[in-house]
Amino acid sequence: MLGWAVTFLVIALIAAFLGFGGAAGTAAWAAKVCFVVFLIMFVASLIMGRRTPVS
Repeated sequence: MLGWAVTFLVIALIAAFLGFGGAAGTAAWAAKVCFVVFLIMFVASLIMGRRTPVS
């Protein structure tokens, strides 16, 4: 998921550099969404991984 966020960020930077404002905004929004989803999944995996197994 973090890889997708970085990919969309690079696309947004390239589009902004070339003057495509709409595409840059959309790619930046997608990068933000992917990054937030990554953070939520990362925190959830940290919490779930620290539990002791139930016997």
